Amino acid sequence: NPSVNNFGNSRFYYEFVTEYNRKFKGLHEVGGLLVFNFSESLNTIGGNSAFSTLPSRNMGLSGRFSYNYDSRYFTEFNFGYNGSEKFAKNNRFGFFPSVGFGWILSNEDKKTNDFTGLTNISILYASVVIFLGPGSFLMHGTHSYWGQWIDNVSMVTYIIVPWLYNLKELGNWSFKRFITTYTFIVLIFSLLSWFFGTNMGINLDLFGVSIALWIISEFLYKFWGKINKWYSGFIGFLVASIFGIFPTDIFSDLVNYWWIVLFWLPALLSNSAPTKTRVYSPWFFLGMISYVVAFIIWLQGYPDTKFCNPDSFIQPHGIWHLLTAFATWCFFKFYRTEKIIEK
Repeated sequence: NPSVNNFGNSRFYYEFVTEYNRKFKGLHEVGGLLVFNFSESLNTIGGNSAFSTLPSRNMGLSGRFSYNYDSRYFTEFNFGYNGSEKFAKNNRFGFFPSVGFGWILSNEDKKTNDFTGLTNISILYASVVIFLGPGSFLMHGTHSYWGQWIDNVSMVTYIIVPWLYNLKELGNWSFKRFITTYTFIVLIFSLLSWFFGTNMGINLDLFGVSIALWIISEFLYKFWGKINKWYSGFIGFLVASIFGIFPTDIFSDLVNYWWIVLFWLPALLSNSAPTKTRVYSPWFFLGMISYVVAFIIWLQGYPDTKFCNPDSFIQPHGIWHLLTAFATWCFFKFYRTEKIIEK
C-alpha cells in the first residue's frame, strides 16, 4: 500500500442522444428516445494510497418508447441498462425496465354517452371499481370482521350500479333520483350487514340478487316490451341456477328464498323503452364469461381443496381477482358503446 503525493480532481462525461417523434394520420403518435452516457471521475485530494488514484467509471444505455392514440390513450416503455466498476466483474450491469399506461378522460367526447368523458355516471363507475381494491385489501390483510364487512360493502357498491343504471334508463329517472336511490341502498346494506352479517338479518344476499337483477334489467333493455316485462322475472331463476341455486331448492324452501319476488322489480319500475342502444359483442359477453370463469376458479381456492396450496405459484383466488378486474373493464367498454336511437 505505497504512499503517493500527487493530488488531483477530474471528471469526464460523454452523452449521445437520439430522438424520434412522428404523428401518423393525425391520430397515432409514436416516440422514441435513446441515451448513451459514459462518465469517469477521479478525486485524489486527501488520498494517501495508490487506490485513490484509480478512476471511477459508469456507463449506461437508457431508452423510452411511447405511443398514444388521439391524445387520449397512452402507453410507454422505459428501460435502463447501467453499469459501474464499483460492482463485481460479473455483476457490473443491470437491466431496469418499466411500463406505463395512461388515459386522459378529459379528452374524450363528452356528448357520446354517460360513460364517455368525465360524467357523473362514469366517475361513479370508476370510483366503485377502484373501491373494490382497498375493500379486498383490508379483508385479506386484516382477516377481521370489519375487514370482511368493508370488502362486502365494496362489492355491493359496484354490483348495484349496472341494474340501477338500467332502471334509470327504463324508468326515465333523473340523475338525482338515481344517486339518491343508490346512496340509500348502500347505506342500508352497510348498516344492516355490520350488525347482522352479509344477509342483513333477512336472508338476503344483495350481491347475488343484484347479479340476477342486472341480467333481468339488461334483458328488458335489449328486448323491451310490455309483455316481456312480466316474463323477465323468470330469467332470475336461470341466473340463480348458474350459481348453484336451482328452482327445486327455491320452491322447497320459500321462506328462505323469499327474495325471488325481487326478480320482478325491474318490470315494476320500468315504464318506457330505452332511448339508447348498446352493442353487446364482444365486451358484454366477454365480461360475463370472465366473471363466470372467475367464479368457477374461486370455488377451487377453499381450504382443504386440491388447488388451495399457499406455497404454490398459482393461486386460484388470485386468478379470481385478476379475471373479475378484467370483467369490470369489459363492462365499462360495453357501456361506452351506448348510442342514442335516432328517431
